[in-house]
Amino acid sequence: MTPEQLTAEATTMLSEVGIPNPRREARLLWQAAFPDHYIDHNDLSDGTLAEKYFDLVRRRVAREPLSHLVGYRDFYAHRFLVSADVLDPRPDTETLIVTALEDQFSNVLDLGTGSGCILLSLVAARTGAKGIGADVSVEALSVAQKNCANLELESRASFIQSDWFAEITGQFDLIVSNPPYIALDEMDDLQPEVRLHEPRLALTDEADGLTAYRIICRDSPAHLTPGGRLIVEIGPTQAAAVSKLMSDAGLVNIRVVPDFNGRDRVVASEMPK
Repeated sequence: MTPEQLTAEATTMLSEVGIPNPRREARLLWQAAFPDHYIDHNDLSDGTLAEKYFDLVRRRVAREPLSHLVGYRDFYAHRFLVSADVLDPRPDTETLIVTALEDQFSNVLDLGTGSGCILLSLVAARTGAKGIGADVSVEALSVAQKNCANLELESRASFIQSDWFAEITGQFDLIVSNPPYIALDEMDDLQPEVRLHEPRLALTDEADGLTAYRIICRDSPAHLTPGGRLIVEIGPTQAAAVSKLMSDAGLVNIRVVPDFNGRDRVVASEMPK
C-alpha cells in the first residue's frame, strides 16, 4: 500500500468512531510516526513501518488524546510539549491569556501551572516580565521546565513545587490560575480523552469544583501588590460563585469574561490600590 492509501484507511477508522477532522488527524499521526524522513512505497514493503503508523491510529481510535500521540499542542503563540502528566492546553484557556494581556504586569504567579503554557505565554508576550509557575506535581513541573527551555525563557520563568500558596513568598502584580474545577458529579460526562487520559488531580477537587477557588481567593490578597490582578479560568456555571469568593476576599473591579464561544470562562479582579 502507498502512504496515501494508508492514511485513507486511517481516516476511515478515525471517522467510524466519531473523531472530528479524521483526515487531518490521520496526517498528523503520519507525521508523528515518521518525523525524520520521507516514506515512500518501497519503505512500506515489509509492513513494519505501516504497523508503526497503525499502532498510533489504533491508540487514537481508543480515544487517547491526539496531543499525547504527537507529543505537543499548539496554544496561543507557541507549541508546547504535553504528556499524560499535564492538562492538554485548550483554546478556551486563551481567554485567560488575552484578559491578562489587557494590562501591564512585570511579575506573575501561575498557580497549578501544569505544562507551563499560561505562564510561558504571558512572559513571552511581555518583554522584561518574570514569573513563577507552581504545581504540586513533580511530573507536571518537569514538562513545564522542558517547555521553558524550548522557548528559551529560563532567565525569566522558574518553577516550584507548591500546594497552591504553601511555598510561595513575596508579592506579584498578576496572579493567574486554571485550577481543577470539574465537580465530582460531572466527571462521568467528560469526553474519554479527558476523563481517561488527563491527570485527575488537575481536573477535579473530588467535591463541588470550588475548593481551589476558595483557597486562591482567600490567600491571593496577601500576595498581590496594590492594584495587582487575580485572573482565573472557570467552568461555565461558576461565575457567580467565584465572583462572590473574590468579593468576600476584598478584591474589587470583578468582571466575568466569556470565551470565544460566548460561555463564561474567566473571572478577573483587582487588589484595591
